Amino acid sequence: MATNELKSGSNTFESRLGGIHVTGKAHSLSAWFVLSLRLMMGYAFLHAGWDKIVKPFDSSGYLVHAAGANGNPLESMFLWMGQTTWFVEFANIAVPWGELLIGLGLLVGALVRLAAFFGALMMAMFYFGNWSIEHGIINGDFAYMLVFLAVAAFGAGRILGLDTFIENYELGGEKLIEKYPRLDYILG
Repeated sequence: MATNELKSGSNTFESRLGGIHVTGKAHSLSAWFVLSLRLMMGYAFLHAGWDKIVKPFDSSGYLVHAAGANGNPLESMFLWMGQTTWFVEFANIAVPWGELLIGLGLLVGALVRLAAFFGALMMAMFYFGNWSIEHGIINGDFAYMLVFLAVAAFGAGRILGLDTFIENYELGGEKLIEKYPRLDYILG
């Protein structure tokens, strides 16, 4: 099959939400693009996390000062986080190690939906922390949040990733994903 042809029934996705039904057919190269998104975000987060681990990192200045610019709607929440000792100590560990583990999970394709969920959550926090709407409400942080959600939605861990092997691992003669179907929320 040529890469510009679509087989009927293959690469089809659909959803129903609020009474609206959508259906689409993906191009045969779509898996490569989804894989590219997963690897790109994996590398970016692994690199960002590693930098914060090997160099001194303190979130308090960012939380107190950066989020207060440009009329941030969550300014008081960020100010509270930056002035609360236990939260700053938590963030100083959670942000670098979270970025590193999210990046690693995406690069090897393990627990991809879980990693993508936390990546999207971090990007939502960065979106509000870096609030700037001079050029509209969509910025890079918002776009990266959507990339994480797309990686999760398309089950990118099943594309040359370890999630396929984890799901198919047999436990007591039964595939892990069949024995524990809720794993589908964190694998894929």
